[in-house]
Amino acid sequence: MLRTGMLWLDADPKTSLEQKLMRAVNYFNEKYGYLPKQCCVSLSALEQSQTINHIIVQPLRTVLPNHFWLGEVDEGEGDTSCL
Repeated sequence: MLRTGMLWLDADPKTSLEQKLMRAVNYFNEKYGYLPKQCCVSLSALEQSQTINHIIVQPLRTVLPNHFWLGEVDEGEGDTSCL
């Protein structure tokens, strides 16, 4: 479960998912002072979970297209899902 989260919108059609993710990660790091471990994206952006630059990226039906839900996983629960 995400303990801390930030929602990021990047609708630039000229950039890849990885580039958009890295923009969001860089902003998150500047704002919170550490890197997120998890990112949830829309089902239209990704079909199945994968790791991109050490960040677990998961598709979630409740995330809107072009949105990135970044955060810190609550490791005490042992769950790496966004919910």
